[in-house]
Amino acid sequence: MLGRKKKQEEAEVARRDAERAEQEAREAEERRPPQPKGQPTPRRKDQVAARRRPLVPNDRKVARQTQRERTRQLREKQRIAMETGDERYLPVRDRGPQRRFVRDWIDARTGVGEWMLIVVLLFLFVSLAVPEQLRIVMSQFLWLLVLVVLVECWWVARSVRRKIEERFGEKEKGIRFYAIMRALQIRRLRLPKPLVGRGEFPS
Repeated sequence: MLGRKKKQEEAEVARRDAERAEQEAREAEERRPPQPKGQPTPRRKDQVAARRRPLVPNDRKVARQTQRERTRQLREKQRIAMETGDERYLPVRDRGPQRRFVRDWIDARTGVGEWMLIVVLLFLFVSLAVPEQLRIVMSQFLWLLVLVVLVECWWVARSVRRKIEERFGEKEKGIRFYAIMRALQIRRLRLPKPLVGRGEFPS
């Protein structure tokens, strides 16, 4: 399944490159100065044949190597974009001014949800070495934490909707869910990485 998906992605990139090359050739043809007088005008059939680029080069081995290198470069640019916030190479789900604003607003606050995963993992390990009664107390505390996190998620979604509408007029689809998912992630593990410090809310 993963191999098929990777081949589909490579084929899609190759198709886009071919279309881009054909477009550049067409633009170059349009910018070319007119044919000098005294020379026959090339037939349209010949012009089309000269612009045509094969989708798959003759040497498939070289084509695969070239495609792998392009894919590697694209992934490297995406990795750097995840650290720097470069909009050009971010995944589609992270692009746009609204999502950038949401990320900065979530990263500037300190929430309960970002600690939930750590608390759950600690509970799982500690519960193996404590008496039954203490385990029951810890379990009740964990359920209380879950309730607090649910209330916080509702508050985050409501606040994000209000702030986005005040700043941008109309919110994008899925922006509240995007904010909730980021608020539930451990700060150090968030991608794209936080670009603001605690308390540095976007103005």
